[in-house]
Amino acid sequence: MKDKRVAFVTGGGTGIGAACCRALSREGFQVGILYRSSKSRAEAVLADVRDGFLVQSDLTDIGQVDGAVNRIKETAGRVDVLVNNSGVSINADIHSMKIEQFDAQRALTRGTWYLTKRIIRLFMLRQGSGRIINISSVVGHTGNSGQIPYTMEKAALDAFTKSLTKELAGRNILVNSVAPGYIDTEMTKNLPEEVQKRILEAIPLGRMGNSEEVADVVAFLATRGSYISGSVIHVNGGLYGG
Repeated sequence: MKDKRVAFVTGGGTGIGAACCRALSREGFQVGILYRSSKSRAEAVLADVRDGFLVQSDLTDIGQVDGAVNRIKETAGRVDVLVNNSGVSINADIHSMKIEQFDAQRALTRGTWYLTKRIIRLFMLRQGSGRIINISSVVGHTGNSGQIPYTMEKAALDAFTKSLTKELAGRNILVNSVAPGYIDTEMTKNLPEEVQKRILEAIPLGRMGNSEEVADVVAFLATRGSYISGSVIHVNGGLYGG
């Protein structure tokens, strides 16, 4: 095992994942940045961190997940913090959603579970410590029209957090979820103006959050928060209290 602490962030090339990479780098971690297709953006994040490495992988492909874990082993030799941030949103109502679309969403949940399983066994149990942070969403609690598979995935992540906490009792591995609300990202910028207006009216703080505000909570859980496990931390400006 190498000495420097390592944080591994899935979906680390864009949005909230990129902000998490930068925040964890500031905390002194070597940062592994997993991306699926946004190589140029992942390279830009890598340039911002003091010490990092890139891993290309599609989490829906179990063989590629194994390849990613091997890359971590060769490059860093350890994982102290795993941030499960990768997400995909396939939007359609229940009448028009195709089985293939639903399965594509479900495959990411399976990949997240498998990656976590491998990292726990290969690194965290051997190290005798670790922290796992799952990035879920407020819509996993409130639901959202036209996003049933996505909301199911995010609710599953919070259930994963609670169950894994119990399975790892006594192993010195903390597991938590961070559930963002509406964050100012490319996805929300592309929403129609009237939809953005309705969202803002529902948020007591009167604005969307930004990726750095979510990453601050992730960094806290990664480095401090030593008596927090099995929790879902909501970051949504008062939109939903849990």
